[in-house]
Amino acid sequence: MFDSHVAVLLDHAVALVNALTDGEARGRPYVAPRGAELLEAVEGALSDTAASLPRTLDAAQAEFLVAAARSMREVFQAMRDDRQDDAAATVNRLLRDSGARPRLDRAAGGGRDGGPPWQLHFHGADDSFAAGHSAGCATGLALAVGGSLASRLGVCGADRCDRVYVDTSRNAARQFCSTACQNRTKAAAFRTRKAAAT
Repeated sequence: MFDSHVAVLLDHAVALVNALTDGEARGRPYVAPRGAELLEAVEGALSDTAASLPRTLDAAQAEFLVAAARSMREVFQAMRDDRQDDAAATVNRLLRDSGARPRLDRAAGGGRDGGPPWQLHFHGADDSFAAGHSAGCATGLALAVGGSLASRLGVCGADRCDRVYVDTSRNAARQFCSTACQNRTKAAAFRTRKAAAT
């Protein structure tokens, strides 16, 4: 499976795609937030990194993340459609546009709290918050698409839902973005069987 750092990067990619791109979610149209609501959506998607969020995330950074999320969605869709070459090309564009480059940065506390003294990041120390997160997500996707776990990138298989997910199940059998979509699909199949039997 993905190591913990890559798993976090992929979780951020999923959260940004699902929060910032239009489509369908759990059987209903989904229109991504815009304006002031967009900033709240970014903060919500990256809530586990609240300490690193800038005090004021400006509109330009939010729009940068929207563009990155749209490209990340293309990667998930290409993998669903068995177009790995297209996914790789999109990931390469994301890596280039975000300026992704690996570097070791001293961890907060310098390892005194029992954690590692150094952390691997995929952006420069002076990059914007948006570029840094986009670079990290692009690198996580690159490691997935370029590795043996590429098939773990998925798009919900439920009717009228196109939210994305990363399959972390042991048997690689996940098909839905959430248990809500899984239950919705099972209920629809049950109703269809019941109607056919009468």
